[in-house]
Amino acid sequence: EVQLVESGGGLAQPGGSLRLSCAASGFTFSNSAMSWIRQAPGKGLEWVSTLYSASANTVYADSVKGRITLSADNAKDTLYLQMNSLKSEDTAVYYCAKYEYGLGYTYWGKGTLVIVSS
Repeated sequence: EVQLVESGGGLAQPGGSLRLSCAASGFTFSNSAMSWIRQAPGKGLEWVSTLYSASANTVYADSVKGRITLSADNAKDTLYLQMNSLKSEDTAVYYCAKYEYGLGYTYWGKGTLVIVSS
């Protein structure tokens, strides 16, 4: 059974940092494309970043580029999202999702809430 479990959310001040984690199980993590997607209060889903394991290429949304780093520890089957220089507009529930070519996001975690506020 595929499971994605996010953690690391919480309250942070503007300009601060948080690191989100996504523990994966039930599939070959090291061969998978993995993404972070967020949903701000009252808004739709927004793609944040994707790690394409096959090429080790990582892509970011313009809204977070330069402030967020996506990485993976294949030994731990864990995906990370390091968020720096946080802004109030980063407030959202952050979801980890498995991406499959031709199918889209096939598995999602339950999300972790990030609140950026002074």
